[in-house]
Formats: sequence, structure tokens, C-alpha cells
Amino acid sequence: MSRDTSPLADRTAALLLKGYDWLPGLVRRHGVPLRTRLAGRPAVALRGPEAVRFVYDERHVVRGPAIPEPVLSTLFGKGAVHTLDGEAHRVRKAMFLSLLADPAQVADLTERVADAWEEAVPGWAGREEVVLFDEAAVVLTKGVCRWAGVPLEEADARPLARDLVAMVDGFATAGPRHWRARRARARREFWAAGVVEEVRDDALSPPEGSALDVIARHRDADGLLLEPRVAGVELLNVLRPTVAVTWFLSFAGHLLHHRPDVRDRLWADDAAYLAAFVHELRRFYPFAPFVGGRAPADVSFQGCLLYTSRCV
Repeated sequence: MSRDTSPLADRTAALLLKGYDWLPGLVRRHGVPLRTRLAGRPAVALRGPEAVRFVYDERHVVRGPAIPEPVLSTLFGKGAVHTLDGEAHRVRKAMFLSLLADPAQVADLTERVADAWEEAVPGWAGREEVVLFDEAAVVLTKGVCRWAGVPLEEADARPLARDLVAMVDGFATAGPRHWRARRARARREFWAAGVVEEVRDDALSPPEGSALDVIARHRDADGLLLEPRVAGVELLNVLRPTVAVTWFLSFAGHLLHHRPDVRDRLWADDAAYLAAFVHELRRFYPFAPFVGGRAPADVSFQGCLLYTSRCV
């Protein structure tokens, strides 16, 4: 295939306007591979299991240079694992896997969140209105902080939940939501760095093996402790994605409201149906439908040539 030099309309404005639905909508209409332009650069969209394997092979795609600054300053944080490649990425990723790939750790997180639900529900009974999204965010914030070993006063739970939600809500938008996300990111990085420093100064003793304990004491590929700010970024990269499950919980509430027939089947002890429900929920309400990277060298995927200037 010869080098594609045909002019393509830049779709950056459409991405900013439509957000999550932008790429799935294009793919539904035009299929893959889909050629377009983003931020003035040629881009190719790929989809499917083989494409996932291709994208996560560092010989084909690297992450660091592909993440726009507005995303780093809201969603991920500068210096986060998402910006690394090679050995640096593998060592940092192993830290997260030690926390999140252990079934016992996952079960403990589930139990902590369930406890937070049990505590919250009685207080909703006397209220005229309960906003599921807002309350779910607070519940998840309390649960994940307990699991991670992060001290959290009752009065601080709702402001922290609000900031963690803002980081996710505003990263792919323009205008006030984006600037709210930047302010939340700056505020919480400062807070999280302070918590890490307290651990290192022995002013705070989180449970051994907890997320806070592991991140505060982690040594990167160079053998050095993470800078407090970067350690705080990675602590937020445990808290924030957990609280982002708020969107899925709200989507589930929306689905169950419109499909009450599904409720009875979910109450039954049917693990296969529950798994199918969760996967269908994720399919119908896509939360993060695409990720980006750059080709470090000219490569080919199923006959589609990707050049070093291309985003994937």
C-alpha cells in the first residue's frame, strides 16, 4: 500500500463536542480501519481483539507522546504510569498489578464498598430526593479510601468525591467542566502528595500492603522512590478510577428503571446472567471507548500502514 497523502478533514472539534460517542459513532458509520485527522495529524482507528494486542505491543505503539496535555492535567496526572513506556512502564505497572490483580485484594475492596453502601442507605430513607450519581460517588470514595489505607474524615468524603468525579467529567470537554477538572486535579495532587509524605515521615502508618503503603514506598526502575507529587498522582490513579465506577452504577440504575423485568433475574443466584448483564451494560453504555498511542516506526496492521506521525 502506498503512503496515504490524501487530505482528510480534521475532526478535533467534533471530538471535543461529542466526547465519548465521537469515535464509536464514526466507526459504526464507516467501519475500521478508519483514517482521519486529530490535532492536525493523521490518525487511524482500529478495533477488535487483534487490534488490542497490536496496540499494546510497544514495538507498534507507544503511549507517552500520545496523551494530550489537557488529559494529563485532568484525568491521569503528569508523570503517571500512562505516560511511560518500556522498562519504566513495566516496573510501575507491576506495582499496580500487585494491588489490583490479587483476588483477595479485589474481594477486600468489594467488601469495603459494600460496607459503605450499608452505612449510607439508612440515611436516604427520610430524604425527599436521592441523586444516585452523587451518593454512589461518596460511597465509592469512602470504600476505596478505607481499602487503600487513606485516612478520610466524614466531612471530607463528599468534597473528595466531587473532585475525583470532576477529573473524569472534564477531561474530554472544553469550557467550565474542563477548568473545574484542572482545579480538582491540582488540589488533590497537593493533598495526595502530603499524605505520601506523612507516610514517609512516619506520621501516618497505613496497613502494610495497602495501596497507600505500597505506592509511598515504591521504587521505580531507577531504584529511587517516586517524587511525592508523582506518588500522589499514582495514589489518585487508584482512587479516581474506582470512583469513576459511579458512572456504571448510574447507568445500571437507568437500565433497571427502564427494564424492571431484569431486576428479578439479577436477584436470583445466577452468576452467568449477572456476568452477561455487566458486559451488556458496558457495551450499551460505553465509558471509555478508545485509547490513543503513536507508532514509533512505520508498521502495518492487517494491510493498513501506520506511519510514525500517526495516532492510533
